[in-house]
Amino acid sequence: MAKTVGRREAQVGGSRIRVTCLDSVGIIGQLLCHVRLWGYATSIHQELRAWSLPWSAADPRRNAFEWDDDEGARLTALVAPMTPPADVDRMENFRFIREVTALLASRYGRWACGWDWSTHNGGPVAAWCCDAHSVGEAEETAARIVAALLEWRDWLEDMAERFERLAPLPDADAGDRSWHLERAVTRLVSTVVDRTHAESAWYGLCDTTLTWFLSSTGLGPEEAEKAVEAAIGGRFKSWVEPALTVVDAVGEDLAVRLTGRGFYRER
Repeated sequence: MAKTVGRREAQVGGSRIRVTCLDSVGIIGQLLCHVRLWGYATSIHQELRAWSLPWSAADPRRNAFEWDDDEGARLTALVAPMTPPADVDRMENFRFIREVTALLASRYGRWACGWDWSTHNGGPVAAWCCDAHSVGEAEETAARIVAALLEWRDWLEDMAERFERLAPLPDADAGDRSWHLERAVTRLVSTVVDRTHAESAWYGLCDTTLTWFLSSTGLGPEEAEKAVEAAIGGRFKSWVEPALTVVDAVGEDLAVRLTGRGFYRER
């Protein structure tokens, strides 16, 4: 599927990699227009954390993306020379991962920062594990990064489709809206559990997904985040798949908090 990428340029010159900025505005423009990756020296801003992304930055329908074999080859050519040697310490691997994140965000948009949110750490990406297991030979590492980026993008596109199907109608009354919100929570939490296998900190992706869903319906990001946090209330745990009764309770709490109306179970 054709998707549009906005970028100015990215040049490869041996081990010296220069990344210039997107033709963009706002946070990502301010953050990355000055990024230069000379060797392996850079840092990552908090705004390039997947769980910090507002839905406006993650929504694939607002952040176009074009991919084909040629673009895959170009990205591989950029990433492979950045890969550290096998005998470096873990801090060098961490630095490499941060640099890749900055590169992907500058090339494709801020949404790309979630490429390494692996199922190992409660995320939706299976193609990437962690620095200890995923950073290896240059070409293999670059291939894993490409696969992880595309997997993350697929997750975002899947979420956008689900959000559209689950959203209340714009003219829904409080009762209908409550029903739709509780149903959405139940289905989205189940989707996250299936994808993450309820691994370590899987609830982080759950928090983010539910916050994105509420944002997609028009709720402000801060209000959405507070509503989700209050509804979950610490009931989700690492390595524990929540019981259906717990998921139902979270959905009902969220719906009542936002609409003032309970869920009509006879529907």
